[in-house]
Amino acid sequence: MTIATGMVVANLYYNQPLLGRIAATFGVTEASAGSLAMLTQIGYAVGMLFIIPLGDMLRRKRLIMVDFAAIIIALLLAALAVNIEMLMVASFLIGATSVVPQLLVPMAAHLAKPEARGRTVGFVMSGLLIGILLSRTVSGFVGAHLGWRAMFFIAAGMMLVLWLTLYFLLPEVHPDFKGNYRKLMKSLVHLIQEQPMLRLVALRGGLCYATFGAFWTTLVFLLEEPPFHLGSDAAGLFGLVGAAGALGAGYMGRLSDKGNSFTVTTLCILMIVVSYVVFGFSGSSIVGLVIGVILLDLGVQATHISNQTFIFSILPEARNRLNTIYMVTYFIGGASGTFIASQAWHLWKWNGVVGVGLVFSGLALLLHLLFLKPAPKA
Repeated sequence: MTIATGMVVANLYYNQPLLGRIAATFGVTEASAGSLAMLTQIGYAVGMLFIIPLGDMLRRKRLIMVDFAAIIIALLLAALAVNIEMLMVASFLIGATSVVPQLLVPMAAHLAKPEARGRTVGFVMSGLLIGILLSRTVSGFVGAHLGWRAMFFIAAGMMLVLWLTLYFLLPEVHPDFKGNYRKLMKSLVHLIQEQPMLRLVALRGGLCYATFGAFWTTLVFLLEEPPFHLGSDAAGLFGLVGAAGALGAGYMGRLSDKGNSFTVTTLCILMIVVSYVVFGFSGSSIVGLVIGVILLDLGVQATHISNQTFIFSILPEARNRLNTIYMVTYFIGGASGTFIASQAWHLWKWNGVVGVGLVFSGLALLLHLLFLKPAPKA
């Protein structure tokens, strides 16, 4: 499950180090190319909204197998795109279909003992987060040596192999929800209305992920300019640095199990704020960017694990739907950060991106401190 989540979620991020090359191929601006990353994240939010709730209603393995066929088709469509518009459609479809990790993470929470849920979610999420970060390293290298189209062909091949592997190895999980699809989707509205903490935690997650999207979408533009003059492979190597944050985030999940979730999350959001302060002084410093990446990724991913551990403890019979509400909000936040930062880069370059990150991280910290009080000890 951990390996599968990492491999599938990587599809969402392959395009980010390649945006400069894609812009050159189709003769469009960097801001237009940046919209590909935004559309992928919006597609992911749409896919989670309409597909993930089915995990509470249909047999999980069958749903995953059907979804894999759609992932492969979307990746091939991107590889064969003849213009930027076709690639935009393909990017949206890649996002909408690559939702398998959000079926597997609730499954892991379902199988875990309550006292080890944070550790278990953290373990599966560490695979997912390493997949997110190393995807940039892989695509940056492939893009620099084989071209951006090759990355999507390779990804389609990897999904075919994973599809066959899961068919033989993944156990079936039967649903708890009794009703039709209309009732299932209607229940999402009721959950949003009845769970105020779910709303707050989802918004906190969305604001944090906006800072993540803002940085990673615009990093390749910064590195291509003076004084760096670096390409997509260099931007991808930052994913290796960010992997340290993913590994540290798993440890934060274990701390949350011990009842320190509010304090841990406060420190993690502060890391995000500090990371953008560091970025503000590092527009021409690789060392500064490396330090900022470690702080940013650790803060964002650890906050994400804390958020998911909490929502999976609310209503066990509705974990997929709770995860849908949270993750849709999360990726809307990511898409917003990506879009706004791309426009800020176009207008004000790196200082604009830093300003966007500080605003989103500051709002996340304010929301956390004002409305998400620490739970009383039993």
